[in-house]
Amino acid sequence: MEGTLGKFNGLTTAITGGAGELCGRMAEALAAEGANVVILDIAGDKAAAKADSIIKSGGKALGLAADVLSRDSLLSVREAIAKNYGGLDILINGAGGNHPEATTNDQRSFFQLPADAIRRVFDLNCLGAILPSQVLGELILETIRKSGGYGNIINISSMNALRPLTRIPAYSAAKAAVSNFTQWLAVHMAQNYTPKLRVNALAPGFFLTNQNRFLILDENTGGFTPRGQTIIAHTPAGELGKSDDLISALFWLLDPASRFVTGIVVPIDGGFSAFSGV
Repeated sequence: MEGTLGKFNGLTTAITGGAGELCGRMAEALAAEGANVVILDIAGDKAAAKADSIIKSGGKALGLAADVLSRDSLLSVREAIAKNYGGLDILINGAGGNHPEATTNDQRSFFQLPADAIRRVFDLNCLGAILPSQVLGELILETIRKSGGYGNIINISSMNALRPLTRIPAYSAAKAAVSNFTQWLAVHMAQNYTPKLRVNALAPGFFLTNQNRFLILDENTGGFTPRGQTIIAHTPAGELGKSDDLISALFWLLDPASRFVTGIVVPIDGGFSAFSGV
């Protein structure tokens, strides 16, 4: 595997949504630097496949089925992590996404968005960060007490949290909640438990994933949709982000040298948030 520094040797990392495109790449990068990576995903077969791929490349990984909206499921995962690795050092809350039925379009106005679809988006993105932080965050605290080391929780927010986008009201609002929760939890952990457990977030801009592909690419031509063209026009970097573009910021936040960095949301957006459109 790529990576020679071994900067995360022996640290155990759990990644929800770990079989997805962005978090899957994070798992590979962390394993390449010596971390024990626990891939958590609602699709257990995909989690196992990602773990097998990492192992075949020389890394250490375990794939487990996990429902981030079920405390019982997370407690089962917590037990498995403790049994296999003795503790947990890092949690990345990457499970999330939008839902087509919570997206406005020519056929479905804002007034017709189903409450169930809106609720599903809020639950997956917001509650799906809170519950793992409760169940697995407690294991991180126990590990810090035993080892005297440090711990990290990284949430995956979005630039939608800062600048809500048209057509996706539920997702934008849910990610705003994730950013707010990141700040709240950082303060809560430092004041009530230990500043050795830091909480931060990454806020990707426009990265092409399975969740947004139908909005950005024309399935007939393979080119950009009008929305995709607008995105590129408002991204000074002139392109969509790639999964590798998240790794250096992730490593920086996880590094013990960043011990004084907590409660922040880091934009990784190709300059989208800085551009007024003029």
